[in-house]
Amino acid sequence: MFRAFALTLAFCIPLLMLLSAAKADGPSSSLAKDLDGDLGTFDFKPSDWTPGQTTWWKDTDGVSPGEAGCHIGTDHDGKPNGRMFGEACLSNVLLVESNPGAHEHHEHVDDIGHPDKFDCNAWCLGQGSTKGICVAVPAPPCAQSAKCVCN
Repeated sequence: MFRAFALTLAFCIPLLMLLSAAKADGPSSSLAKDLDGDLGTFDFKPSDWTPGQTTWWKDTDGVSPGEAGCHIGTDHDGKPNGRMFGEACLSNVLLVESNPGAHEHHEHVDDIGHPDKFDCNAWCLGQGSTKGICVAVPAPPCAQSAKCVCN
């Protein structure tokens, strides 16, 4: 009986952790909501978060899970200010995909963004592939970013 319980826990705990990581905090962005694999948005604070400040950004790729993007910080007028962060993998299938559209100048109130999460396997299946994973890659000027890679 104990062995069956232990096997059940060994299977269920990782599954529950993955489902928890896949849970979104908010609704999908307008450009992501109709795409396969979209899991909604979540709050994101950059590593150099400046609380209480409204910050301005441009995204290099828009909502494009198959392309690695870089979120570039700007001033109110759109001039780059040296801040940036890339997209990221939360697991081997979960992608953090920044938004809104490519090169669209937008604000982050309290310096908090709201990127979309994507299930790369589901997105790739929707593209006609048999499977998909999240892979870390560069996206200049960001040294590190990520994208969905389909097989």
